[in-house]
Amino acid sequence: MTDDSVIQGTAPAPPTQLGMPQLPAPDYPADVRARLEADAKEVIARYPDSRSALLPLLHLVQSEEGHVTRTGMRFCADVLGLTTAEVTAVATFYTMYRRKPSGDYQVGVCTNTLCAVMGGDAIFEELKEHLGVGNNETTDDGKVTLEHIECNAACDFAPVVMVNWEFFDNQTPESAKRMVDDLRAGRTVEPTRGASLCTFKETARILAGFPDERAGAVDESGGAGPASLVGLRLAKGEVLPARVVHPRGEAPQDAAPAEHPSSHDAPQQTSASDPDHPAGPAAEEGE
Repeated sequence: MTDDSVIQGTAPAPPTQLGMPQLPAPDYPADVRARLEADAKEVIARYPDSRSALLPLLHLVQSEEGHVTRTGMRFCADVLGLTTAEVTAVATFYTMYRRKPSGDYQVGVCTNTLCAVMGGDAIFEELKEHLGVGNNETTDDGKVTLEHIECNAACDFAPVVMVNWEFFDNQTPESAKRMVDDLRAGRTVEPTRGASLCTFKETARILAGFPDERAGAVDESGGAGPASLVGLRLAKGEVLPARVVHPRGEAPQDAAPAEHPSSHDAPQQTSASDPDHPAGPAAEEGE
């Protein structure tokens, strides 16, 4: 019988190489495991079903090494009575869990619809070039990991950049580049609202449900910004003064400059982040 691959002039497919199965993940050192077990016991006690503690426990192991390792997933499986496959399925589903070593500061640029058209795409592209990294990559000094993320739930402050999940509102490429430069240089960087920045590992421990023990951090946490609360004020019957909304880039001459409580807010109107595409009056269809 003639081989069809010879008739058709193609080489036969090579045999499938199965290879060796991956060895089990190593365990934590004894002292590290004992400390994590004590923390895990506290987390698990918050829930009627221990399985419900998986999300905060993944944050806990992430706070140990800066990302969720195979060792961390094995630990979660052991203390919760789950399989490593069950833990892996959760850890790979949520993007807040890092799967490889990350920087001290996770810089996330919102590129969802509103932030994108307000300049988020431009910010992300310029930060990639400025830092010399791509999406989900870390600078050589281990300080900054850059990623584009979906909605930050801060559309009224677009475009928004988050650093370790703290808000930097109304950004431009220039303000964002200045901010990452300051992070890498070890200078103080204050978010627009919320607590002062801490490292990604420290943030992960807070997300695991442990108190932020920095002096004054809880009081700094605050809440929603003024633009987010306008609807609530109207719902309560408050009458707000009328305001004329001007096209982007055409602020009235007597307008007071916007206040920016953050040390790294955009120094100018957000529209300046995309000066080549100013928004004007919408044209009728067919014009």
